[in-house]
Amino acid sequence: MRRRLLGRAMPAFVLIAALAGPALGQEALTYQQPPAPIAQILDAKPTPSVSLSPDRTTLALYDRANLPPIAELAEPMLRLAGYRINPRNNGPANSRVAWLTGLSFQPVAGGPARMVQLPAGARFMSPSWSPDGKTVALLMDAPTGLELWVADVGTGQARKLTGARVNAAAGGAYDWAPDSSGLLVRMIPEGRGPAPDVSRPPAGPTVEESMGRTAPARTYQDLLSNAGDEALFEHYFTSQLMWTPLDGPGRTLGEPGVHLGASISPDGRYVLRSTVKRPYSYVVPAGLFPTEVVVMDLQGREVRRVADLPLRDNIPTPFDAVAPGPRSIGWRSDAPATLAWVEAQDGGDPRTEADVRDRVFLQAAPFTDAPTPLVDLQERYAGVTWGDEDTALVSSRWFNTRHETRLVVDPSNPGSGRVLLERNYQDRYNNPGFPITEPNAAGFPVMRFASDGRVLVTGPGATREGEYPFLAAMDLQTGESERLWTSATGDYESIVGVLDDEARRLVTRRETRIDPPNLYVRDLDAPAPDALTQFPDPAPQLAGVTRQLITYTRNDGVQLSGTLYLPAGYDKDRDGPLPLVMWAYPAEFTDAAVAGQVVDTANRFVRPGGSSHLFLLTQGYAVLDDPSMPIIGRDGAEPNDTYIEQLKASAEAAVNAVVEMGVADRDRIAVGGHSYGAFMTANLLAHTDLFRTGIARSGAYNRTLTPFGFQAEQRTYWEATDTYTEMSPFTYANRVNEPILLIHGEADDNSGTFPVQSERFYAALKGNGATVRYVVLPLEAHGYRARESVGHTLWEMVRWLDRYVKNAPPAGR
Repeated sequence: MRRRLLGRAMPAFVLIAALAGPALGQEALTYQQPPAPIAQILDAKPTPSVSLSPDRTTLALYDRANLPPIAELAEPMLRLAGYRINPRNNGPANSRVAWLTGLSFQPVAGGPARMVQLPAGARFMSPSWSPDGKTVALLMDAPTGLELWVADVGTGQARKLTGARVNAAAGGAYDWAPDSSGLLVRMIPEGRGPAPDVSRPPAGPTVEESMGRTAPARTYQDLLSNAGDEALFEHYFTSQLMWTPLDGPGRTLGEPGVHLGASISPDGRYVLRSTVKRPYSYVVPAGLFPTEVVVMDLQGREVRRVADLPLRDNIPTPFDAVAPGPRSIGWRSDAPATLAWVEAQDGGDPRTEADVRDRVFLQAAPFTDAPTPLVDLQERYAGVTWGDEDTALVSSRWFNTRHETRLVVDPSNPGSGRVLLERNYQDRYNNPGFPITEPNAAGFPVMRFASDGRVLVTGPGATREGEYPFLAAMDLQTGESERLWTSATGDYESIVGVLDDEARRLVTRRETRIDPPNLYVRDLDAPAPDALTQFPDPAPQLAGVTRQLITYTRNDGVQLSGTLYLPAGYDKDRDGPLPLVMWAYPAEFTDAAVAGQVVDTANRFVRPGGSSHLFLLTQGYAVLDDPSMPIIGRDGAEPNDTYIEQLKASAEAAVNAVVEMGVADRDRIAVGGHSYGAFMTANLLAHTDLFRTGIARSGAYNRTLTPFGFQAEQRTYWEATDTYTEMSPFTYANRVNEPILLIHGEADDNSGTFPVQSERFYAALKGNGATVRYVVLPLEAHGYRARESVGHTLWEMVRWLDRYVKNAPPAGR
């Protein structure tokens, strides 16, 4: 049986599979600390996160845990059906939880925040406001499981509602009742015994077969692989729905099952429940297992079977492909008890010719009448925003063209929709924004209307000079918008919530180039906002760093840009060109004009966190952050068919730009990236001589290992064999003649970036005589969480760059 449990037996050191130089082998190394002041910044207290109460009177401020110690990640972890869980508490694995450690209530009217008294050493997750805004529920970690707690805004007191039996394995473990009287909770069934013993020798082989049925599948992670995994999946994911009032005893609803979701209707009379059943699959995650979606009453009796979906392991690979049958099933937010869902009309295959791709349906309680078609869509359904009885906004998208359509529909007169707007959804400059939603009396999100009937919208407000968030009122008849407020020049101020019916008072989050983000109440009729918080600069050591947007042109005329960071105190005339690191991530486009859009960041407060490459600024490096690497498909051509050509041209333009500015030494430039940026890095080292070295973290390098599509590539390996081969740096490992540092999390959970990608790429590089160092971070997933891992990653990066860039001899020696 393949081992699925990662526990404390994992050694707390980093495995390094090679050292630069003639010695090739393995080194056991304890975790190292990065040089000052990086370590001090890593240990600074994070800025709290925030949410506004539904009644608009209170802000909940959540203290966040710092980077966790590796011991937390070393807790046992099970990988089951696409999930990662902690068997100790039956919740998500520690690598997937951003624990919260404190809660305070800040009155919007001003005055001091009230700290909620929680147990010493408390850590919790999944906080949620009650619909009436008087209580916050949360899941508290306990030694033997997760407990449901509630904190009262008025008193600042917190109390426990349940024992340590909450089942959060599938996430979303509870749902507030619309009247705020209690919660529907997924609990571990009473009397559940110990986990199945899967350590026994297998009784026979594991067999899968496909008897001529076409069933392509993308490269999902953490799938079931044998009967033992199936038994563990059922043990940990089986839950019992329980009605849990704020006062009084709870009661069960229905029978235990592998319930992946449960939500109460806006009128509080029904429960929509999603339950998976056998046969399970070893090739797709739990969300595609056979699934029953039913409506129950509050006594647990089935009222309506909405869907009985089969195993969906044969969805076509194009990105606009979906499974046949009902999907996106949920409650209509602005109606007492009305179901809404969508069904493909083209069999779910975008390659099939069809005038109608998707149809949206409605069905109201008591669910005895036939479903009513709400609207037909010519593209794939992308969501609905509910407003009132005669207003909703339905969005559709089509990946091949990056086209988006928004339609206004009238739920009281269903059957058709009116096009409000159409756009390229990658177009940042012409983003009209999206309706502001806020909880209604039942706690469901609905559009916020202005007093004149127009809908309030907010958007990022991207311009060449920067992003300036805005508030506008949009006429849903004409699509025309009137700007009510825009963030001031030099500020980046986004809307947290609207406080009054006239939309004249806002809670905002404001930052500038030098001021850290803080919360304000802004009266649009007053000259200045009132501050609610005074969060400090978490990394004052970087206050002197300078940055500027630079623009330049690729050899085919495409406009490119990047953000150039220079170390504190740097003077070009005095200090001359610096060693520079380019850190990038390619993106695919269908429109060259959209690909060339430039957005300055001069009004943003930027401080690095985690394993950010921006920490290199403290070590004397310049950084060109996010230089444009657009891969553009023109005239119907697939972008990736010219990936290498366009990648090389973009990189060459970026290098020329910083060298011509006089801030970078052409002989001392490195390239790096994470994930698809690591893939880019390896390709640039294989196909150019622009860089002295590269750093590739958690990447994929052999596209034959992701044969049913990757990133924005929809075609399969067999449909685009040459493209897959030519894009794979593994194919050209013999051409990588610059040193390369490979880093990968040992438990990478990202689709396609299996650790074997770095393992085999390292072997190919080593076999061809490359200078390569391969670092495996124990227990880490696609992103690195543990304090030890993050610190060591930065130590590796600084050490590598110092050797092969900053202190390297001139090129050619």
